[in-house]
Amino acid sequence: MSPGKQASPGEAAAPMAAGARLEAMRRRARLSRVAVWTVIAAGPIALAVAVASTPTTVAAAPAAKPTAVRTVPAADPGGYAQLFVSAWLRSSADNPTTAQARLAQSIAPYVELPKPGSDAQSAPPSVTTVRNAHRGTGTWSVTVAAQYAEGSVRYYTVPVAADAAGSSFAVTGAPGVVAGPARAEAPKSAYGVTVPDGGLSSAAGEFLAAYLTGAGEVDRYLAPGASLTRDRP
Repeated sequence: MSPGKQASPGEAAAPMAAGARLEAMRRRARLSRVAVWTVIAAGPIALAVAVASTPTTVAAAPAAKPTAVRTVPAADPGGYAQLFVSAWLRSSADNPTTAQARLAQSIAPYVELPKPGSDAQSAPPSVTTVRNAHRGTGTWSVTVAAQYAEGSVRYYTVPVAADAAGSSFAVTGAPGVVAGPARAEAPKSAYGVTVPDGGLSSAAGEFLAAYLTGAGEVDRYLAPGASLTRDRP
């Protein structure tokens, strides 16, 4: 190269510096892209690692304790009072050794037997409980009906005590004569027509006898074309 065409040192260094800066800029761009993709990729990975590394604690629900249910039988002192009154009415204080007197005394040892000549001395053929009234905790008032041979009925009330379980009873007083329960008004009959004696009532009776007992044919009492299925036991 001729001396006139030789480049000066400053002119030769300028292109080299520009190339170095360009290469540095390219390197920084590549590093920036790598960093961005690294952050994007690290997000799900970091989340998965965090989930996998975190111990999962499941709190067990406390077991429900079974509630103890105590079934208390319903107290029904009616039969007990009925048995006592039946034995008491058939007893007498003059003869405490009879079977009925001993039974009455075993049920209520502190209750005196009826005195001779009193109305309670007559022995009724039947004694039936008609009403139980709950007076309070463990106390009842039982009304029984005594039917006598001549057809009369007398009502007696008996105080009875029951235990908490309703399985044990005790008569706490002598029977007392009371008025019988009032008769309630009966509801009106669902049948609005009364059939007098005659052919219609006889036919209805014969139909029911044939239908209910199976003795006879029911078809003769039915309208033409009507059918009735009879259930047999």
